[in-house]
Amino acid sequence: MPRRRFRRHHERARHPQAAHRPDVAAAADLVAECVRAEGVVQAFGTGHSQALVLELAGRAGGLVSTNRLSIADLVLYGGEDPAVLDDPLLERRAGVAARLYELAAPHPQDLFVVISNSGVNNVIVEMALHAKEHGHRVLALTSLAHTRAVPAAHPSGRKLADIADVVLDSAAPRGDSLLELPGGGSVCALSTLTGVMLVQMTVAEAAGRLLAAGERPPVYVSANVPGGFEGNLALEKKYAGRIRRTAS
Repeated sequence: MPRRRFRRHHERARHPQAAHRPDVAAAADLVAECVRAEGVVQAFGTGHSQALVLELAGRAGGLVSTNRLSIADLVLYGGEDPAVLDDPLLERRAGVAARLYELAAPHPQDLFVVISNSGVNNVIVEMALHAKEHGHRVLALTSLAHTRAVPAAHPSGRKLADIADVVLDSAAPRGDSLLELPGGGSVCALSTLTGVMLVQMTVAEAAGRLLAAGERPPVYVSANVPGGFEGNLALEKKYAGRIRRTAS
């Protein structure tokens, strides 16, 4: 799409209030700076937060310079026995995030996007801390209402929101579910819906910043349109060995 037309669509698509949210603007700054520095956006989450990682890393309309980090990397790239993934408490064990970081071999200019509704699981906090200790900027997507309502689980006493340079708040309630049921409990999880919106708002704003600086955003085209697959492969060559694209 020509730059002028992109800007016109971009301006029309932005909600007047959403476009001026300081957290989205700050998040877009981080992403644009990373792309401009030829860095990779390293996205990590566990459980249902992986849906938002997939929303950010390797999808049509998204940035090519993105990489999905997963606990499964311990098996796929780290040589661990697949049985290790049967441990339901794996994400709470010390050292897991450090190993995932090592397997990713990120460059100094890479940005870490760490996603967790609660923001307190050990591997989540450990990943954010490890990234900061190695000089990376950290963008968090979490629920401030939930994280403020529960105690810290990491030995440091810190939560994801305490560590990140910028925090995107999903506005999900404590426990995530929105609609209360008679007799207790609730239904209708919210964080994925609002999280997807925040991710896409941030990517759109970052792309706008790159265009304003005279740079073309490296964006995926759907592989299901003619030439899309081949064009995407050409874009990926710039980040060879730094971004993983598997069948899953």
